[in-house]
Amino acid sequence: MHVTKAIGLSLLFALAACSGQRPIDGTSSTSGADWAVYHGNANGTHYSTLDQINTDNVKNLKVAWRFDTGDGFGEGGSGSDMEGNPLIIRGQLYAVSPKGRIFCLDAAKGEQLWVFDPAFGDVVNTKQRLRGVSYWSNAGEERILFTFRSKLMAVDARTGALIDGFGHNGEVDLKAGLGRDPSTISVSNVTPGVVYKDLIIMGSTGNTPGHIRAYDVRTGALKWIFHTIPHPGEAGYETWPKDAWKTAMGANAWSGLTLDPENGIVYVPLGSAGMGNKDFYGGDRAGDNLFGTSLVALDAATGKRRWHFQLVKHDVWDRDPPTPPTLITVAGKPALAQVTKAGVVFILDRLTGQSLYPLQELHPAPSDIPGEITSLTQVLPLKPEPFTRQTLTADLLTHRTPEAHAAVAKTFATVRSRGAFDPPSIGGTILLPGMDGGAEYGGAAYDPQTGLLYVNANEMAWILKVKKQPPMIAGRSGEALYQNACATCHGVERKGSPPEFPSLVGVAQRLTDAQIERQITVGGGRMPAFAQFDAADRAALIGYLKGDPRQTAQKEAPAYPSTDGDPYVFDGYTQFLDPDGYPAIAPPWGTLSAINVNTGEYAWKIPLGGYPELTDQTTGSENYGGAVVTAGGVVFIAATVYDNRFRAFDKRTGKLLWQTILPAAGIATPATYSVGKKQYVVISAGGGKNAKVKPGGEIIAYSLP
Repeated sequence: MHVTKAIGLSLLFALAACSGQRPIDGTSSTSGADWAVYHGNANGTHYSTLDQINTDNVKNLKVAWRFDTGDGFGEGGSGSDMEGNPLIIRGQLYAVSPKGRIFCLDAAKGEQLWVFDPAFGDVVNTKQRLRGVSYWSNAGEERILFTFRSKLMAVDARTGALIDGFGHNGEVDLKAGLGRDPSTISVSNVTPGVVYKDLIIMGSTGNTPGHIRAYDVRTGALKWIFHTIPHPGEAGYETWPKDAWKTAMGANAWSGLTLDPENGIVYVPLGSAGMGNKDFYGGDRAGDNLFGTSLVALDAATGKRRWHFQLVKHDVWDRDPPTPPTLITVAGKPALAQVTKAGVVFILDRLTGQSLYPLQELHPAPSDIPGEITSLTQVLPLKPEPFTRQTLTADLLTHRTPEAHAAVAKTFATVRSRGAFDPPSIGGTILLPGMDGGAEYGGAAYDPQTGLLYVNANEMAWILKVKKQPPMIAGRSGEALYQNACATCHGVERKGSPPEFPSLVGVAQRLTDAQIERQITVGGGRMPAFAQFDAADRAALIGYLKGDPRQTAQKEAPAYPSTDGDPYVFDGYTQFLDPDGYPAIAPPWGTLSAINVNTGEYAWKIPLGGYPELTDQTTGSENYGGAVVTAGGVVFIAATVYDNRFRAFDKRTGKLLWQTILPAAGIATPATYSVGKKQYVVISAGGGKNAKVKPGGEIIAYSLP
């Protein structure tokens, strides 16, 4: 039986602090004194009714407290990140650290009440991407539910003690119940599940089918499952090859879910129908591939489908919806807004899935890759207009310096750039916005007072290439195993594409053999589990990564062809950058927009972020994590990768009202709450996206003096 690693203040103090419960302050669409749900409330609006901090006094904000989890580790390209949106409930703050530990803090003082370590003392030095926790209570019982690696876990919200009656010794194995051999798949969950009555409804990511599952919040028993890759007899089955349900991976809800408790609906944004190489080559999955790259509305009690809206048919661009939808009201109708990596927002009727604004049907050019059959049609909204540029043309290339312009113009002349839904190619296709959006995991904030939807976005181009599947290297040497299984993401020379795909050069100096073996075996994040490797294979691969000359492939051994059906593979993640590492496109490189959902028009749009070393501080920059909007008239957002700023804007005009510099980038969504009649705004400052700097692990709260 596991023993909780609770430390800090005494158990009695923690119990006393949580006694005398009051109802949670907020509604399905707003938060108040509490911030009790990921992104503030069940509807995911990021909106707070608090107004003590307002447009007049926000300039006076000061640090109220700082708490360092101590869990930041590694360098920017191979270390931790901290993307969590904390919960605040009755004066207690619950946050997840870069190593997956769950901290409960006094929300007024920043003092630790308890901590739970889901690794149970094992050293964690590999990226654990976790964006928050879920909360459930009933009749005085309170639970915090969260994921770590392939486990869904539950602890007592008052004490941090593991709840042994949940699943097996407090854990549910997310690899079980997917219709596949658990030893052959990897499953994790990046974003917290949603709680509906006594269910916790979960998405997932990993090398697995992305079926949506609901578990009993008390026992951990599986209550229902929705097959995102349809089985025979289910809707959407005809949009796949007939046996795809047995082998296909993907169509997962890695970005989280949104709940409409009044109507009993959970909204599920599902990613691409491919995983890994199959994100960009779909020759073996002919058809539209429902429910890949779709928004699906499910009955929250039963998992039955109410409606679906496919955002991209037969997705070969990895256009996963990067965030759960935001539930809004348009002209008095219940609606939702789904922002996308593609830089557009779909505004749909919440109950029917019908678009509330006109759609345009596109007829993109077909793929010229043999065996690839892209869809003849796609749809995009005519309104609102895109919040990022859609097609890279020569006049939009950077003029940061004459040398930079000349270099990117030379590259641009060699690739194809025809706008939305231009298929991947061997020579290279421009994808704008790129694989990291457009919108990203922070999602949109919605203000019911003004009807404005706030969306921060990246505006950078990537180059999307596929290549012929290279012959497999014969033998079971470490080099052969690496080149055949790992080089697509980490590169032939093991340099990776940090920070998403870390360099493996020198990995033996960062991780022990046991830690490397665990990562190979269980996977994590975008990395699948390599269950096909036995102990000897894993030892050979580790030896190769450590530089053992005995693990060099036998060059004279004959190669052999790859698996039939995969003649083409992805050629790696490539941002289109100038020689100095800045975006090849002209600024802005990151933006914050305010869209009136009742008219589809923009209220304002501004650059967001910058590069401290550049003279021009209005370029905008990559940004991750979303905004919070308040009744006090303020939009709070950090998100920017390179300048480490936390900012406050006037929600009606976009005017900058306040900013401060964080110790590391706040690539997370902030939260705002009230304790003892004082309003606070809090942000996780852990960095992790900037490969040039060391990540951190702090949580910082601000208030008025």
